[in-house]
Amino acid sequence: MRAAKGICERAAVSCDNASGGSLSYNSADPIKFPQYSMTQSIKASAERLAGAIVDPHTQKTLAESGAIKGVGADGGKVAIEIVLGYPAEGWSDTLAGQVREALRADPAIEAVVVSVGSRVHAHKVQGELTPLPNVKNILAVASGKGGVGKSTTSVNLALALAAEGARVGVLDADIYGPSIPRMLGVSGKPDSRDGKTIEPKLAHGVQTMSIGFMIDEDTPMIWRGPMVTQALTQLLNETNWNDLDYLIIDLPPGTGDIQLTLCQKVPVSGALIVTTPQDIATLDAKKALKMFEKVAVPVLGIVENMALHTCSNCGHSEHIFGAGGGEAMSKQYGVPLLGSLPLDIRIREQADSGTPTVAAEPASAAAASYREIARKAAAQLALRARSKSIQFPKIVIQNT
Repeated sequence: MRAAKGICERAAVSCDNASGGSLSYNSADPIKFPQYSMTQSIKASAERLAGAIVDPHTQKTLAESGAIKGVGADGGKVAIEIVLGYPAEGWSDTLAGQVREALRADPAIEAVVVSVGSRVHAHKVQGELTPLPNVKNILAVASGKGGVGKSTTSVNLALALAAEGARVGVLDADIYGPSIPRMLGVSGKPDSRDGKTIEPKLAHGVQTMSIGFMIDEDTPMIWRGPMVTQALTQLLNETNWNDLDYLIIDLPPGTGDIQLTLCQKVPVSGALIVTTPQDIATLDAKKALKMFEKVAVPVLGIVENMALHTCSNCGHSEHIFGAGGGEAMSKQYGVPLLGSLPLDIRIREQADSGTPTVAAEPASAAAASYREIARKAAAQLALRARSKSIQFPKIVIQNT
């Protein structure tokens, strides 16, 4: 055995080359494949260059967020697959261009093919709760104060997430003053296929449910707290949501029964706080933020609404409700300011007409702002821990 090992160690390989000479190789020397070594070097370089790009929605590099899922190389040709944890169809072409530009720094890379996609996961919720069937993530939109444009922001963010490629639903949790049916332009009682559950209404590609579908628009809901919370629970759990990535819950103002029920019984992945810049609005918005902190629901960010008004006649711009309120609140609590939205009459008119801005004017600056905020909110959620719960299928054994 020892002799055989010695023979193997001293063995030499020879062959004739094309010019008639001979090539020899001693097995004691390491084998080197120049083309393979170069390909590996190019792959490593491509992954390093692409991984250093900072995602503006997460403020992390693609390497830090684990977005680079694959790198392949064939000579000087490189293919890179990037999968984001949030929907970003409006930004994917820009990202692909940034990757191609970054890889130009390596002269050995001759051509680049970039694939950018996304995959939304279910994320951890508060306490011992588990995500709902067919709903990966529930996002609560709160303000703490009425009149700041929270519902208008909710429906536009839902439409923005859908425009970015996600499957989205909106639940109107304001039992006393439902406004989502009017804003999304839908009405009529929902259908029921089995007499036990109800089907969500579909508007502008978004699934929605509201107590407003069950009553006339001018009928007041004169209910005590327990009836209100029971109605919310039924609307949430007895609606056949169809494979949603995100369910936006538009909360009523304040921190009362509805909010308490949401925090205790509804599996919420994250919350968004809507406020105007003025001090009196941020004062109540802070209370909503602290409420979510106390029940371990992560606040993904702050949306500053009605931040700047530009006169449609003369073009003069001014901060009617003050300036910097959202930014100050962001710094005070260490929560991202996701963006600021204008005080624009068209946003109000479009919501009142049943076709919110993102659907009515998808190419407008306001729609772009909503989509940017939606991407940032979803990106902040993507950085959070994923849900460890696994939904097993129901197994039924029948005698045949």
